[in-house]
Amino acid sequence: MVSSSERDAPFSDPIPSHTNLIGRRLLASGRRVNSPPPDEPLVDRGYHPLATLTLLTSTDRSQQLRSFAMTTSLTPALFCLFVGTVLAQDAPPYVKHCKGSDPKLIDCIIKALHHLRPYLAKGIPEIQMPTVEPFRMEDLSLALTSGPNGYKIVLRDMDIFGASNFTVQKLKLGHNGAPFEAKIKIPRLNLNAKYTSTGVLIILPASGNGTFHANLGDIQANVRGTVSEFIKGGKNYLRVDKLDFDLAIKETRMQVQKIFNNNRILTEATNLFLRENGQEILKIMMPQLKTKLALVFKKVSNQLLSNVPIDVFYTED
Repeated sequence: MVSSSERDAPFSDPIPSHTNLIGRRLLASGRRVNSPPPDEPLVDRGYHPLATLTLLTSTDRSQQLRSFAMTTSLTPALFCLFVGTVLAQDAPPYVKHCKGSDPKLIDCIIKALHHLRPYLAKGIPEIQMPTVEPFRMEDLSLALTSGPNGYKIVLRDMDIFGASNFTVQKLKLGHNGAPFEAKIKIPRLNLNAKYTSTGVLIILPASGNGTFHANLGDIQANVRGTVSEFIKGGKNYLRVDKLDFDLAIKETRMQVQKIFNNNRILTEATNLFLRENGQEILKIMMPQLKTKLALVFKKVSNQLLSNVPIDVFYTED
């Protein structure tokens, strides 16, 4: 039993008293965690070892749980069970909790990411997360042929469908500031956009506007990124600092509609060009497409990360 004097005595370890339970564990294990005084509203922390994780509880909650354990003389095993139960009850429905002690931690994280798919498709109003079905991408400007009268198109208000139907095939977590890596497969993406063209196509003047549609299939995405940890309102969060996409798209089908005042000859000539040169057009699109997709998914990730503390999603034990 713990005596009253021992129970009321302050902790004797050198870890700062304002550091929460997870922070104390990270400090004890030698990981980089620079916990600030409680009055600092937002402090960058180094890179968190779980690069794709999204979640934690509050400093106050962790301190209260530890105090409860000391005053009731809970054994470490019972205390861990108690903490896990409380955290699981606090987790919102779109969150699947993972533990660092799980020998299949990577599998748990992948399942947690897959668990998010229907919520990403519908949106999560309580954290102001809009649906990704579709997500809107910025304009793409493409020069498809060269020369003074080269054929150029601009795609505006591009809506992309199918992004939530992803499968994480491989995941490598980033440790000590190293980037995380993920291999992701998406069966199909459908693109709809407003279309404007200028220049000459084959031998025909092809300036006009209409609608553009593309079906992209068998998509492989290799994703790399870095994540850092910060404190906000006494809680610990993750933030995606950098995200890069490398895309491989095996199937492509593009067409335009309602262009050139519904001129049938020009419409058929344009669609013939798109059909026969789909992969070449995709190569021209790819640099802009990868950059803009990375920006979109970084924004989506940070919208989720900034609203769910790390302990809700991940604990060490």
